[in-house]
Amino acid sequence: MTEHDIVLLTDSRYVKPRITNSYVQNIIDEDILLTNALQARGLRTVRVDWADKNFDWETAKTAVFRTTWDYFDRIGEFLQWLNDTSKKIQFINPIDTILWNLDKHYLQDLADHQVNIPPTLFIEQGEPSNLQEIISKTDWQDIILKPAVSGAARHTYRISLSNLADHEIMFKRLINQESMLLQPFQHSVLKMGEIALMYFNGEYSHAILKKAKPGDFRVQDDFGGTVHDYNPSRTEIELGYQALAVCSPLPVYARVDIITNNAGNPVVSELELIEPELWLRCKPAAAELFADGIKTSIQQQLIS
Repeated sequence: MTEHDIVLLTDSRYVKPRITNSYVQNIIDEDILLTNALQARGLRTVRVDWADKNFDWETAKTAVFRTTWDYFDRIGEFLQWLNDTSKKIQFINPIDTILWNLDKHYLQDLADHQVNIPPTLFIEQGEPSNLQEIISKTDWQDIILKPAVSGAARHTYRISLSNLADHEIMFKRLINQESMLLQPFQHSVLKMGEIALMYFNGEYSHAILKKAKPGDFRVQDDFGGTVHDYNPSRTEIELGYQALAVCSPLPVYARVDIITNNAGNPVVSELELIEPELWLRCKPAAAELFADGIKTSIQQQLIS
């Protein structure tokens, strides 16, 4: 029976892809960078689809979430897998961190710790309300609607007062299935984009800038968004540290997404601790920092 120190978790589309485009190649290249760094530290590594029913999780010591980018479309199955598999293997980041970060209600925890976020209104699953009623209680004219559990801009909509009625049926269908959140649209995203700052073992590593294609507001490459080099300010880096300070324990890896709000101030739009794209390809040395953190985490598990 083959044993492994590290399982890099992906999903079935990226284990042995039949078609390789630039999107898929980036995934493969980044996993190669991390695999090489881990193996250089004497850690036996394998890539596995998280939902692979044939893999024996007890043959490995630790699993690291990398590109499990279908979990939010299979959340019930994923939660059951988390519960079952966490009894057989250690997760990095740990299971409690994963469960907390799965749901964007964590944004309220950040706000409660004085971390600046966009104004956010949560609507819970099954709540008997409509968009007109909810938005009438705010002064928001331009709104973002998205699920509390999501990724890759799934069911993310930009809504204005003029097209509000067009989204009511869709909203009622979604709120019957899952919790949602509303935020005023931050207009700087259209011109300035969204900053992504990467941290390993609590230390800032590098950053990139994501920009939406003309005519869209979504910065993800799934919708034509582009990635650019970026040199963050000390204020932006410190905001990332402030968000990480809310986490216990400190995550081995993290991505803090920052935008400029409508008042001109930086705010945390997302804190990604499960399977964030980390743009290791933009700074290959970051794979070494990541691998160091994973090895240290394993050693601490052995001591405890």
